[in-house]
Amino acid sequence: MSTPLPFGPVVGRSAAEHLSPSFPERAARGTADKLRAWQAEALEAYFVKEPRDFLVAATPGAGKTTFALRLVTELLAQRTIDRVTVVAPTEHLKRQWADAAHRVGVRLDPGFKNAHGWAGKHYHGVAVTYAQVAMRPALHRSLTEGGRSLVILDEVHHGGDALSWGDAIREAFEPATRRLNLTGTPFRSDTSPIPFVTYYPDERGIRTSQADYGYGYGRALADGVVRPVIFMAYAGKMRWRTRTGDEMEARLGEGDTKDVTAQAWRTALDPEGEWVPAVLKAANRRLTEVRHGVPDAGGLVIATDHYAARSYASILETITGQAPTVVLSDEKAASDKIGEFAAGDSRWMVAVRMVSEGVDIPRLGVGVYATSASTPLFFAQAIGRFVRTRRRGETASIFLPSVPSLMALAAQLELERDHALDRDPGEGLEEIMLDDDAADDANRVESASGDALLFDFKPLESEAAFDRVLFDGGEFGVGAAVDSLEELDFIGIPGLLEPDQVKELLRHRQARQARRITDRQRQPGEPSVAEPVPLYRNLKEQRALLNSLVGMRAKATGEPHGIIHAELRRIAGGPSVAQASVSQLQARIDLLRRGLRS
Repeated sequence: MSTPLPFGPVVGRSAAEHLSPSFPERAARGTADKLRAWQAEALEAYFVKEPRDFLVAATPGAGKTTFALRLVTELLAQRTIDRVTVVAPTEHLKRQWADAAHRVGVRLDPGFKNAHGWAGKHYHGVAVTYAQVAMRPALHRSLTEGGRSLVILDEVHHGGDALSWGDAIREAFEPATRRLNLTGTPFRSDTSPIPFVTYYPDERGIRTSQADYGYGYGRALADGVVRPVIFMAYAGKMRWRTRTGDEMEARLGEGDTKDVTAQAWRTALDPEGEWVPAVLKAANRRLTEVRHGVPDAGGLVIATDHYAARSYASILETITGQAPTVVLSDEKAASDKIGEFAAGDSRWMVAVRMVSEGVDIPRLGVGVYATSASTPLFFAQAIGRFVRTRRRGETASIFLPSVPSLMALAAQLELERDHALDRDPGEGLEEIMLDDDAADDANRVESASGDALLFDFKPLESEAAFDRVLFDGGEFGVGAAVDSLEELDFIGIPGLLEPDQVKELLRHRQARQARRITDRQRQPGEPSVAEPVPLYRNLKEQRALLNSLVGMRAKATGEPHGIIHAELRRIAGGPSVAQASVSQLQARIDLLRRGLRS
């Protein structure tokens, strides 16, 4: 199927240097020129045992493709393999893999179709999608067996997307000589097993995936491999009509029931309301600030569906005077649009979910999370589009709805997860499964006669308000009106700063905001910055946040919720949760965020 690469025995050097006939053969094996430290470590870990299956879990933006292609060149040079198959989630990623492989002299065919039946001999291998393999697993098995083959399963968790997919992946690639499994998010929201991933029982007897080499966001951030992320959360008042015909009103992110939160969230994302235009305007201001230091910085709006994407694009064009790039489907034209945007310097792209995973656009610096998708998997993939670093001091700014599930995920960005089996599919995920289906289910009510009610869910009104900033485990800001000086204080943070400088500046801005609020309270004639929130709402929100953090702690440690609450009460003092004040609840929240250190 393929011809060997035009170079001799492997030596320790970069893939590009492998392809240079002039590179001196005296270089000693084991050096790692042009490789990041983690990539060199992972390569060394691989060659210690040279296993048939090897799982690498590395945070998005860390350079999994570079690592994988270096391994390909090593194995091809050793004649351990003579053909390569890359399996990717999307058509665009097939081409992205082929382009990256070309730069190191590995020829992959991203245009291979099942109807072709075989791959051209002028290629070292093919790049295909999981769906493509699932349609004809026997064909891909025939391309894999009878030779020395390496299969790279990119974002391997997709192998568990459907039972048929998992079975097809196993059938197609069981004969492979070697299999390299890659993932930036080594967990799923369900219990579908991932092909060629080994599961080991933990101390509770639950089988979880275990990477052969792991490189999490926390370490990558410390190494300067990825950017730190500033989350700009926006709340506001929402009003909608349910399918029963009732009109509802709630403030976004106040710890209401799951159904109310889902409906308020859905109302906020309605392009006909005021929330989306206000947030897009704020995000565009932030992008302008970032572009002062990073002139080609771009922004990405992640939308739920095609209608919303087109509507958001229209709003952005009104705000900026420039038509943004709109990517609606996983087709060739969409892939070309992504490539043009990545190589250009235009301001905005609006896309549905296809840009949430694997797509490499390093210049993205500002994002708007305007989708109802809320699983840890999707959230991590989406944020991963913004953390790829190009120079010191770059930060990513993500604007998102202020709802408890997203706030918890943002606060736990550095948490490394494994994929767990032997549990109920929804265990531990209740507060983060809020999407349009949840809203629909909440409103799917039938009359006593069994006939469906005639009303449809309809967003009626939405208003935006700046809520707070999340950065490096801390929260900054106490809420402000849009277009206020307080909001602009946080939006206007310089785009090129070291993480410590960002944190210090956020503290300074928060202190200045507090002084302004105090000054206004001393002058009754002036309007306040934000409408005061009733005490019962503050308490409800604090209790919800505390319980969410306790749940995360319990999941991570196996301790019962009651034991954690008791320990928090022992350290921080005060009565039980039901009787605790806002400040007492906040003290316990702070303890949890610091890891229960007394």
